[in-house]
Amino acid sequence: MIRSTAHLRIRKTALLAAIALPALMAMSAASAKTLVYCSEGSPENFYPGINTTGTSFDVTEQIYDNLVNFERGGTKVVPALAEKWTISKDGLEYTFNLRKGVKWQSNKNFTPSRDFNADDVLFMFERQWKENDPYFKVTSSNHSYFGDMGMPALLKSVDKVDEYTIKLTLNTPEAPLLANLAMQFAGVQSKEYAIAMLKAGTPEKIDQEPVGTGPFQLVQYQKDAIIRFKAFSQYWAGKAKIDDLIFSITPDASVRWAKLQKGECHVMPYPNPADLDTMRKDSNVVVQEQPGLNIGYLAYNTTKKPFDDVRVRKAINMAIDKKAIVSAVYLSTGVAATNPIPPGQWSYNKAIKDDPFNPAEAKKLLAAAGFPNGFTTDLWAMPVQRPYNPNAKRIAELMQADLAKVGVKAEIKSFEWGEYRKRMQNGEHQMGMLGWTGDNGDPDNFLNTLLGCASAKSNGSNVAKFCYQPFDDLVLKAKQVTNPAERTKLYEKAQVIFKEQAPWFTIAHAVQIAPVRKEVIDYKLSPFAKHTFYGVDIK
Repeated sequence: MIRSTAHLRIRKTALLAAIALPALMAMSAASAKTLVYCSEGSPENFYPGINTTGTSFDVTEQIYDNLVNFERGGTKVVPALAEKWTISKDGLEYTFNLRKGVKWQSNKNFTPSRDFNADDVLFMFERQWKENDPYFKVTSSNHSYFGDMGMPALLKSVDKVDEYTIKLTLNTPEAPLLANLAMQFAGVQSKEYAIAMLKAGTPEKIDQEPVGTGPFQLVQYQKDAIIRFKAFSQYWAGKAKIDDLIFSITPDASVRWAKLQKGECHVMPYPNPADLDTMRKDSNVVVQEQPGLNIGYLAYNTTKKPFDDVRVRKAINMAIDKKAIVSAVYLSTGVAATNPIPPGQWSYNKAIKDDPFNPAEAKKLLAAAGFPNGFTTDLWAMPVQRPYNPNAKRIAELMQADLAKVGVKAEIKSFEWGEYRKRMQNGEHQMGMLGWTGDNGDPDNFLNTLLGCASAKSNGSNVAKFCYQPFDDLVLKAKQVTNPAERTKLYEKAQVIFKEQAPWFTIAHAVQIAPVRKEVIDYKLSPFAKHTFYGVDIK
């Protein structure tokens, strides 16, 4: 009974959204430029410091700014809220000169009395770092990116030199620091808004009803239906070219495509690979594509039996027919993955050979590990399409069939996306599918964030709970070296250890694809699979 009423409610919400969206577009089209993006899901919340999904970052990306940013469509770090910076010779001090005259957005709860300044940057760091900060636990205390990037151990101090100067002092040199600060977790919130909401007894409002310095401000959010933004007229880099930005939340890829064809949305992410031929033939649509900086994988929980035994992990790797999965599910949009980093990432180790598909050898390894008749396990599959995985449920079914042939009975499990991610970070799975799109163009963002000991221990993004000292030593050393050739050698060695220890079954690297309507001007694909609408225009 509960299921059917929930189902009716979802259908009713979807119906209302379907009716409301064309009406909204018609209303605003008369007076303003409106761009509709058919997004794939609802954000976790509006606070980038605790989010880990691209779905959420696509939303907060529009609202907040960082000290530094990536150039649009590229990986180069450029000034943002900091106009310039200096780095000391020993690499331990970073001094940021902040931009003056940057305005904050306002909403029904809050009207700013001052411009952006150093206090706001200090608040961004301390909220994620200092447990005695009143905002440390508001919404969630799991600042997983801040932890995964090793920021608590890296930062010695963050000091306000004056209203428009901030100095970071580090405990050790950190080669990827600037690129890390361009990532979403370092989006700057208003300290003044935070104080006002704390006084009002509603501190969570800063994460539910966000205020940023970014190009768009939030107007309305209806979970699983719609997010409306309007261009922030006082944006420091100049008002956006479009006036209204609408996220029409559409989890089904076929429905997104139908809406794009009808002109009900202008840009869509994650098309079904099977629809691509039709899309390419549509004269109203341009299919943008480029190699993805991503990896889709099956993580073994290395702290749980039987996956604490490397022989079992290797056996599963050999029992699954990777080529069959890639050709059946990714079609022309993916390449089989050998390493934990994509081939386009510098320091990729070309010399490494993948585990062969060899069920007979897999059986021998299982017998040697004490499982001559196999065993029973769970196999978690994501409920949503991701840039690195077009259909996790289908992949899970193919894996399940392969594993049955070596005596391993796998039960497929799934949960709502936010819940799924949280439970995997908590290590509740035995085997689970996940993936990653690079955040900053640095190998550290894959090898350390996804496979380092700190991230395993902090319930961060290392869902294999893999903590292997020889691997960790190489990756941590590589962070402190500035010479790219030296860093490359260390990362190449780390990839060899990864393959020997097999904490994952590496599935595929997906090609990044975005079907865009012809009336959209200057939409750029991001190497990080972000969807950014500042700079985009519409005819």
